[in-house]
Amino acid sequence: MEKSRPLWDNPLQFVFACISYAVGLGNVWRFPYLCQMHGGGGFLIPYLIMLIVEGMPLLYLELAVGQHMRQGSIGAWRAISPYLCGVGIASVIVSFFLSMYYNVINAWAFWYLFHSFQDPLPWANCPLNINHTDYVEECEKATPTQYFWYRKTLNISPSIEESGSIQWEQAACLVLAWLVVYLCILRGTEHTGKVVYVTATLPYVVLIIYLIRGLTLHGAMNGLTYMFTPKLEQLANPKTWINAATQIFFSLGLGFGSLIAFASYNEPNTNCERHAIIVSLINSTTSIFASIVTFSIYGFKATFNYENCINKVILVLINFFDLEEGSLSIENLEDMKQFLASTRPSEYAELLPQIKNCSLEAELDTAVQGTGLAFIVYSEAIKNMEVSQLYSVLYFIMLLMLGIGSMLGNTAAILTPLTDSKFLTSHVPREMISGGVCLINFIVGLAFTIEAGNYWFDIFNDYAATLSLLLIVLVETVAVCYVYGIKRFEKDLCVISGHKPSWYWKIMWAFVSPVIIVSLFIFYITDYIRTGTLQYQAWDATEGQLVTKDYPSGALAVIGLLVAASTVCIPLGALLTFITKRTNH
Repeated sequence: MEKSRPLWDNPLQFVFACISYAVGLGNVWRFPYLCQMHGGGGFLIPYLIMLIVEGMPLLYLELAVGQHMRQGSIGAWRAISPYLCGVGIASVIVSFFLSMYYNVINAWAFWYLFHSFQDPLPWANCPLNINHTDYVEECEKATPTQYFWYRKTLNISPSIEESGSIQWEQAACLVLAWLVVYLCILRGTEHTGKVVYVTATLPYVVLIIYLIRGLTLHGAMNGLTYMFTPKLEQLANPKTWINAATQIFFSLGLGFGSLIAFASYNEPNTNCERHAIIVSLINSTTSIFASIVTFSIYGFKATFNYENCINKVILVLINFFDLEEGSLSIENLEDMKQFLASTRPSEYAELLPQIKNCSLEAELDTAVQGTGLAFIVYSEAIKNMEVSQLYSVLYFIMLLMLGIGSMLGNTAAILTPLTDSKFLTSHVPREMISGGVCLINFIVGLAFTIEAGNYWFDIFNDYAATLSLLLIVLVETVAVCYVYGIKRFEKDLCVISGHKPSWYWKIMWAFVSPVIIVSLFIFYITDYIRTGTLQYQAWDATEGQLVTKDYPSGALAVIGLLVAASTVCIPLGALLTFITKRTNH
């Protein structure tokens, strides 16, 4: 198994690499959304339980396999059993799919970063129409931040069937994003090892700055109260537990092959058990920390919107009923509305359609995740801050660091198995292999810069990895415990760390974790069946809002191919190995 390969300079560098990879955008934009959707602080209970019974054990297993076998995902699983070669190939394909679209997020972050130096910020106000007589209608019907995202950034088409042309500004940002990744991976661990110190630590510096600023914002406590008030009835909801397990699974980056690749560069006697615990705890603590920051800013945005709504209602009432200036306030508004409704009923009834129903709770309940949280909600909050350009620059630099850190892991999962091939490395320099991978990903990634590109981005984000990763990690766990043998694996770990794994690890690997993965797999399959026709959110420019549409047959075919392309590798690899062995005999 042992083969000459570069190593991390020290164990700390490996931990930083894992943190840089595992602590990604999902910690900032998906965990807060799940907290919001599943009862605030109450969601932390299933989340922490799933960390203990699923996250830590599976992370430890992948790190141990990579470190002991000293190879990337393809070679490591082939070493455990020749019939498992397809597992490593499946991991590489999933990482390839992820790299194709994930770097587009970094391109968007670059785009927003470049625009963050303008005063005022370009998403702060609606632009004037061609005649300079009024604001652009689409922007007025939506919001300035939505308009900047959907029209100025994406120039999005009305549906996935209307492809449109490449947006060359976005394509240029994508070139820059891939150039940065290429420079980071150019010389393998020698370069990556230095970069991860920056990509792992800088986001924490920005988050701390944002925490200090967030806690001083008007309305921040409304957001934090909303987050930490547990709705314990959500614990009886099976979807809460499913989402907690899924969040742990994907935020740690299990099944992609990146962790196996990183661990293969460790010294053979590195204590990977300790590293699995450290990385898991840091990852989960970061999710909670990022949620505190997000909810303080979210509370500020919700309070700002609520008070704006109230002020508009007050202005309408003062003007219509010719009331004295200052006679209405947030405190006495409801009483005054009741008074006017009883004393001047006909006039109040006439005005009623113009009076908005303002609710702070409704503002806080508006659940947003993914790109909507990263590029719309945060942007809207930032534009209302003092020195908004500074906070915008800091925020998008943080997004870039998180995105680049994750991309280093994704590309390592692809490159390590390729550079493990003596045939390939003897004919092609590593720099050219790295460049080839980046170039192919960039060319495919151009599809996400067309006018319908965001719809395809959502397809890759929703379907390229979910079911495939569950199957990959299930096969990995079963293979280690029941094909390679848990007793044999126990002896390997004893050699690595100097002691046998405790009963906790063995029970989790052999029984609990596989049961959880099978449960998740069944849930997703039944959910897809129950959903019926798959749908997506399309932007309606005439109404300035998202509308739900059915995916066309072509998009459904791509979804099927994305799922099948990786999962079929596992049985196909086993079948080809079986045929090869039979033929040789």
